[in-house]
Amino acid sequence: MGQALGDVLPLAVAVAIFPVPIIAVVLLLGSDRGRAKGAAFVAAWVVGLALVGAIVLLLAGAGDANEDGEPSAWVSVLLLALGVLLLVAAARQWRGRPSPGDETATPGWMRAVDDFGLAKSATTGFALAALNPKNLLLTAAAAAEIAQVGLPADQQLVVLIGFVLVASLGVLTPLGLSLALGERSRSPLERLRSSMARHNAVIMAVLFLLIGAKLIGDAISDLTG
Repeated sequence: MGQALGDVLPLAVAVAIFPVPIIAVVLLLGSDRGRAKGAAFVAAWVVGLALVGAIVLLLAGAGDANEDGEPSAWVSVLLLALGVLLLVAAARQWRGRPSPGDETATPGWMRAVDDFGLAKSATTGFALAALNPKNLLLTAAAAAEIAQVGLPADQQLVVLIGFVLVASLGVLTPLGLSLALGERSRSPLERLRSSMARHNAVIMAVLFLLIGAKLIGDAISDLTG
């Protein structure tokens, strides 16, 4: 189980520091009924990550992701493909980064968070966790890494829960600060939001490059081992 935890930890950290959901939860916390909406967002985010991970684990189990203690070739090929996709995403993020001095554009849905209710806040959290292509790639890769180790189902579940908890720290932290500090959290959260928005493209480019290289390395090692 330790190997599986070690394999998914970098992927969980990459999901945790994905700027967009962090910015979204900070904006929600600053709106009317912000704490309730932030809690709904975070709860749905956790459910989204867990659902994607569980589905991939079930599919991997049905496809015999581990045979005779060794990863199946198809899982290694999947990790290789995911790694290549992440490298492509890294290049796109880098090319799309704003030039020095340029103002970072705010998506329209972020400008409308003041009008979000609890249901829309939860829907947004779920969508960013389970339907956003970047998170989907990382979560699917984490579940594939878990599956190929060949753990019993209960241990796979424990590792998946660990992945989801670490991957949720990015959105849990602003919510925790808001609950603990109240109005005093507004200033540090606004600084966090501004910094994340300004450096979003660079953060994601570096993360995708590192994680993509890791997945490709793991896949090549398994295929040639």
